[in-house]
Amino acid sequence: MAAEDAVGGTAAQWCVSHSAAVASTAVGAILAALASLILAANVPVAIVLLCHIHKSGSKGLCFVLNLALADAMVGFTVMGVAVDELSQQFYSSQNFCVLRMAFVTSSCAASILSLILVACDRHLAIRKPFHYLQLMTRLRVGLCLVGLWLVAATVGFLPVFVPRFQRISHYWKCSFFSVFQPSYMLTLFCFGFFPALFLFLFLYCDMLKIASVHVQHIQKVQLAGACPPPRATSDMKAMRTVAVLIGCFTASWLPFFMASVVQIVCAECLPYRLNENFLWLLGLGNSLLNPLLYSYWQRDVQFQLSQLAAALKRRLLLPLCLPGRDTKALPAVSCLELQD
Repeated sequence: MAAEDAVGGTAAQWCVSHSAAVASTAVGAILAALASLILAANVPVAIVLLCHIHKSGSKGLCFVLNLALADAMVGFTVMGVAVDELSQQFYSSQNFCVLRMAFVTSSCAASILSLILVACDRHLAIRKPFHYLQLMTRLRVGLCLVGLWLVAATVGFLPVFVPRFQRISHYWKCSFFSVFQPSYMLTLFCFGFFPALFLFLFLYCDMLKIASVHVQHIQKVQLAGACPPPRATSDMKAMRTVAVLIGCFTASWLPFFMASVVQIVCAECLPYRLNENFLWLLGLGNSLLNPLLYSYWQRDVQFQLSQLAAALKRRLLLPLCLPGRDTKALPAVSCLELQD
């Protein structure tokens, strides 16, 4: 009987470990796919914005470029977490795990702070349109970007240099809750993310209020027959854009941080894997949405991307149009058709 119980217990443990391994592999595959999409979406945007800033000298686009770079860094660091999920036989050391999660935290903090900086820039452009160019000098833009990355690096790497913020854990997988002290994370969430979220909401709600006032004013003038409708349509589009920006950012990150606070205060109240495997993925999805919301809708960025795609297409198709040593030359008409 004892032998049968031992065999049954061993089989149950094997089933639990096997299901955990399958779940870890699935999460790793999802993380790897998400990280690849984030890199594929942000790297071309960063290249295009860099070229456009070099040509036009636009200072406001520097903040959008910084957002694309921060999101690309998020994708790069998350790829390491995906490798850790997929390589189940590799047990990383405590120091390596802390360093990895510090890079992930810094990149996510840089992405969130970049969103705040973009919101501040747009709010200033709307509130002070005649003084915007005088206020946003190259020096101030550079100081804002340097300060942003210093704050992000401090937030992420503080546990690396202050060991008392680290948590000794024998859990084999790297995660926020296994390497950082709960008190440090609670302080980070309450005094870092939530004030940033409130500032983000205030700035865009104020812009939404301005757009709403413009729409009401234009509608009143239209009733008198003295204003064309395209302006009202433009303001309505601006209102929808602001609402989408607020909704996407809030829906992406707020569930993860709220669940993290609940898990820190009451570990038994919320399943651990719900936060680590699902809500965190939702927050990472914000780095995939950012280039779609802040870059791809701009006509200049669309034009530069089409030019970049056309250049890559010509470079890829050029060897097909060149005659080889043992083959006949392709007709010039077909080459032109391929290039078009």
